[in-house]
Amino acid sequence: MEVERGTPLEVFWAFLKLGLTSFGGPIAHLGYFRDELVVRRRWIDEAGYADLVALCQFLPGPASSQVGFALGLRRAGQLGALAAWTGFTLPSAVLLVLFAYGAAALDGPLAQGVLHGLKLVAVAVVAQAVLGMARSLTPDRERAAIAVLAVFLVVLGGGALGQLGAIVFGIVAGLILLRRDDEPKADQPFFPISSTLGLIALALFVVLLAGLPLLAGAGQGVALFDAFYRAGSLVFGGGHVMLPLLEAETVLRGWVSPDAFLAGYGATQAVPGPLFTFAAYLGAVSNGLPGAAIALVGIFLPGLLILLAALPFWNRLRRWSGAQAAMRGANAAVVGILGVALYDPVFTSAVLTPLDFALALAGFVALVSWKVAPWMVVVGLGLAGALIGLV
Repeated sequence: MEVERGTPLEVFWAFLKLGLTSFGGPIAHLGYFRDELVVRRRWIDEAGYADLVALCQFLPGPASSQVGFALGLRRAGQLGALAAWTGFTLPSAVLLVLFAYGAAALDGPLAQGVLHGLKLVAVAVVAQAVLGMARSLTPDRERAAIAVLAVFLVVLGGGALGQLGAIVFGIVAGLILLRRDDEPKADQPFFPISSTLGLIALALFVVLLAGLPLLAGAGQGVALFDAFYRAGSLVFGGGHVMLPLLEAETVLRGWVSPDAFLAGYGATQAVPGPLFTFAAYLGAVSNGLPGAAIALVGIFLPGLLILLAALPFWNRLRRWSGAQAAMRGANAAVVGILGVALYDPVFTSAVLTPLDFALALAGFVALVSWKVAPWMVVVGLGLAGALIGLV
């Protein structure tokens, strides 16, 4: 079936909306993406979206931004991919640069209350995503069992290693248990990326990773780009994993003070969009607006290059019956991974009192039963948190 195409401008506005309203970290972002682009706009079906999420869990870099980049690519080609990344990244990057210049503050009970309300939004959004994906991706006993066992693997393995292990388990279990006599997928490429472009992206990723350290002495800008590019290349498992890498690259070098580093991380929790935009704050503190731009591009670029390198081969693999069985198993494992993330860190960091639970439940019901737009839930729970903070 031919993929319906859109325009880069359409993609930009869709992702700008998400960039302005997607609070709660990468797992919550995937829930926002699903609601806006799978359920509402129907840019991709549920199974294709889950396939893409599973692929991005394997790759280094910011998983939610990679998913958004790929969806923009699918909808409107290479300009659409750039539009998706720009729209999703720009709001939080601008806010964090302003914070670096002292134009924002998160002190006081009112601001802390709003921040807490936004954490409750993440609980509702992720719970909705887990429910919706479980309904469509674990419809039988085999896949439900894979999801439950994936939960155990993530809990026992911990962190990114546990997540990768769960997806590998899902792939193997799918190959064994979920083979079907399905018709192969249509020959239409899932994403418009050629093998040649994929190989170029892979070569560029390797050349920059190996070559930038050799050029780091050429100037502060090159050293900054090298530091953030290396951090983006080595991060698996989400934005929080990058913190020790960025601390080593910035605080230990004397570019950013420990207090400024922690203040920026706190501010990052209060803004929508990807956690990787923390790099814009660090770049602005260390080298002004040019530093913010260099750091932002540096930390995102490796993950996007790796994604471009992987997509052409994934296009082919997913059309084979064995690959389809493997992806069914991986998709079931993703449901388990999201279930664990719903509990920790999303639920445990947000629901501290019975009133918190009631508010999160109200947000969940508003999304699932009343079909309220996510941005309205963001505003409602943010205001509720502010009121609680003032009491």
